[in-house]
Parts: sequence; C-alpha cells; structure tokens
Amino acid sequence: MDHSKIRVLIVDDSAVVRQTLAYVLAQDPEIEVIGTAGDPYAAAEKIAEQVPDVITLDIEMPRMDGLTFLRKVMTQHPIPVVICSSLAEEGTQSGLEALENGAVEIVTKPRLGVRQFLEDSSTTLCDAVKAAAGARLRRPGPRRMVEPKLTADAVLAPAAGAMAKTTEKVVMIGASTGGTEALKTLLEALPADTPGIAIVQHMPELFTRAFAARLDGSCAITVKEAESGDTVLRGRALIAPGNHHLLLQRSGARYYVEVREGPLVCRHRPSVDVLFRSAARYAGPNAVGVILTGMGDDGARGMLEMKQAGAKTIAQDEATCVVFGMPKEAIKLNGVDKVMPLDSIAGAILSATR
Repeated sequence: MDHSKIRVLIVDDSAVVRQTLAYVLAQDPEIEVIGTAGDPYAAAEKIAEQVPDVITLDIEMPRMDGLTFLRKVMTQHPIPVVICSSLAEEGTQSGLEALENGAVEIVTKPRLGVRQFLEDSSTTLCDAVKAAAGARLRRPGPRRMVEPKLTADAVLAPAAGAMAKTTEKVVMIGASTGGTEALKTLLEALPADTPGIAIVQHMPELFTRAFAARLDGSCAITVKEAESGDTVLRGRALIAPGNHHLLLQRSGARYYVEVREGPLVCRHRPSVDVLFRSAARYAGPNAVGVILTGMGDDGARGMLEMKQAGAKTIAQDEATCVVFGMPKEAIKLNGVDKVMPLDSIAGAILSATR
C-alpha cells in the first residue's frame, strides 16, 4: 500500500454515487480510495480495520444520518471529512451544521450520468480531498445567537448626504477551506457600525444563501447573499453567491457590487482574485483586504494589486489557519502588510478603517 497517497473512504448510501466518486478520485495520482461504505455502521467497521486520511460523507443516509456519524468521528478520533451533498435546499442547513461540527469542506455530488459535470466536479472534489488531507482539525466551538437587528433603516433609506464623500472605507475578505468557521469568528467580533464588507468564500451555490442567513443570526452586522446592485453599506456584509463572481463597483460616492457569470479563475467561481482586483481598481486606498484560511493561491495576486493601489492588507497567520495556503501565497508575493492570528483581525480591520 502506498503511504504517499491520500487514503480516502467514501460513505454514501447510493451504490451509483459510490462508484462515481471512487472513479473520479481514482483518476488523481495523489489519491487512493481504500474503501466505500453504504452507511455509517459499515464505515465504522472499515475505519476500525484501516484509518483513512479523509472521509467523503453523504449527509442524508438511512440507519444513522451523516451528522450523527460526523459528531462521533470528531469526538472519537478526528479524521478530516468532506461533505458530498446533493444540491437540495433541504440539505443546505445540515451541510452548514456539518461545517460547524468539524467537517472541512463541502462539495456537491456529481449529478449522475452527466459527463461534463463529472469533468467539472472532479477537480473540485479532488482539490477538496487534498485540502482536507492537509487540514488542521479543530474542536467545534459554541453556537451563539444575537437579537434581531432592526433599526429605522429597515423602513427608511439611509440619508444620501453622508455618502457624498468618498473616504468611505470598504473591507474585502477572501476565504476557502476552513473559512466558514473563520468568517463566523471574525464577523461575530465586529460591531454594528463596521464599514461595508464584501466576501468571497469558496462554497457551492445554495449553500451561500443559507450560510449568510446563519451568520446574520449570530452577528451584530447584517449579512446577506449578494445581489447585483447591492450597496456596500456600513454594518452590512455581502457574500458572493456560489458559482458566481463578485465584483466591487463604484458610482460617484456609492460603492456597490456586481454578481457576474464568467469562467473559473484560479480554479474557482467565485474567485477571491476577481473581488480583490475590482477593489484595487475602484476603491484603491479606501479598501482593506483580508485573506483567511484556504487551499491554493486564489487571492494572492489580487491582494498584491490592492496593496499596490494603496489598500491595507491583512493575512491570517499559520497557527490559526485550517489550511495555510492562500495567506501563505499572498505573503510570498509581498502582498500583505500584516500577518496575525484570527482573533486579532477584527480589531485590525477597525483600526485600519478609522
């Protein structure tokens, strides 16, 4: 058996999905599928014989659902888990709960029989498995809820006068593997009057809306999935919808976002590079760029462009990252002003935007 390869156990109740996933993963020379299981009980027996480096896990399964199994795995002997979810609205909440319970990545299941999809999803799936194999696992933290945040703004549009000056600061954040929990930690620490934020988190479509709603419930700022034309406002964060790029634009004194189709950039859509480059162009020194945990180099070049345009740039440090890929690449390109632990980033954003 080849120990240089990433050993994967596939857990899914559909035999066809198991075959498809095994086929896709086996095409990658760095990955070896050591077994498949039709339910968590069979999976537990396989793990007892041989511990995999990564588990791919379906959430909706008979006999024991994926979430229960995930919690057991994380408490007994943590193994990085990639959730393979069907693209169904019902599955999004359990998918996000899985990330809160220690799953590293979430990918959507191959739609069966669609050749093209197989080719597109194979990169995503193999990348997710590799990111998971290198992930630093954390014990899930406590959940918190915040009172609903309604102000008079819910009824009245904010006064236009304040927007006439363009010294308004904007914050751009990019994240990938491990980013959902990192974003939660960061955004929960920000006060209600924080400058407007635009975020790219690599995540499948549908999940981004549920993720935004979840954050909205636990943060003092409002959080929503971005729609084209949304103004970047104080006290609000806009998250790129899965499978679409997010760009910052400016009209006079108003910053707003555009949601756009387009090719994969740095193997991703949304891409952090696209958001960061648009901020370099339209906000320049009024922007602050933040790059969080994630695999790969998406965001590194964009962050350098932001810095060259006069923006302040911050990267999460290695010790607090689940995967120190994206911050490391941005640091390597000299695109980063400050490298700091996750818990210090909220304070750094506030001082950079004062």
